[in-house]
Amino acid sequence: MKKLVRFIPMWLLWTGFVGIGVVIIAFNDFFGESELFGIPAFLYFILVFFLLIRWIFKQARAVLKLKNEKAKTELLHLKSQVNPHFFFNMLNNLYGLVGKDSEKAQELILKLSDMMRYSIYDGQKETVLLSEEINYLQNYIELHKMRYHKAIDIVFNHEITDNDYKIMPLLYIILLENAFKHGVENLRENAYVYITMTAKNKQVNFGIENNFDNTLEDESGGIGLNNLKRRLELVYPKKHTLSFSKTEDVYKVQLNINTL
Repeated sequence: MKKLVRFIPMWLLWTGFVGIGVVIIAFNDFFGESELFGIPAFLYFILVFFLLIRWIFKQARAVLKLKNEKAKTELLHLKSQVNPHFFFNMLNNLYGLVGKDSEKAQELILKLSDMMRYSIYDGQKETVLLSEEINYLQNYIELHKMRYHKAIDIVFNHEITDNDYKIMPLLYIILLENAFKHGVENLRENAYVYITMTAKNKQVNFGIENNFDNTLEDESGGIGLNNLKRRLELVYPKKHTLSFSKTEDVYKVQLNINTL
């Protein structure tokens, strides 16, 4: 029976219900408001009303499910776009480092493989522990320290009170990556990156500051930040703030998230 109903257009089905109702009313009028048809007519319209409400509810649930699936698909697609060029750059550095300093190259390979594991596997999860995200950022920083042949002032202060927090993975890497890409890489000396992260009362605050060469064309923003903004809108709607500020040669970003 259910298989048969699936092949019947909904407009035809509801037309049939209405038609039967009209026939019942006509017979009821013909027989002079007799109880013989009055009670069945009442029960029939109660049934139709119930089926109508049930159908509307199922349609609304289907639309909501489709919307959620679309959001999850978009989020998965956005996650897959996170920092692939970083891994290519590090592999190129490894190629030149293997012949010069094999011990340093081995250390770099271990850190890079740990980052790739996190990005590929943990990065596809809905949430990860904040401590795992911090470890991912620390590996990224250590790899850059090993990569550059110049002094860089890098400070990463973090404090998690209470218990560990759960958060969407790969949130902060884009902001950290931009600090190195648009700041450290273009400065010959006195380059710095200062990072702070605090987690308290279900609120996670992340701030990053870096200096940059103001004689170069501004290339900040782009796909990476648009990616991040869209992910935040999907997962933390009205539960986050993302702000940017720039002076003559200093760039600051602040991302606050309410994990409730």
